[in-house]
Amino acid sequence: MKMIYIIIGVLLLLVGLVWFLQGINILPGSFMTGQPQWAIYGALAMLAGIGILVYGRRRGSPPPR
Repeated sequence: MKMIYIIIGVLLLLVGLVWFLQGINILPGSFMTGQPQWAIYGALAMLAGIGILVYGRRRGSPPPR
């Protein structure tokens, strides 16, 4: 189960990065290019991806001694 959280977190982080870069007009070639709302959606997706990664990494860790 831990690996699933890590995979989902990484994918969400990467998708969010693409959306963010398109929203701030660095990565052209889509209807999202230059649209500020996609930069916001991307930032939120990246934050969610980081949260899921942290949760997934802590979930499988043994308790501290």
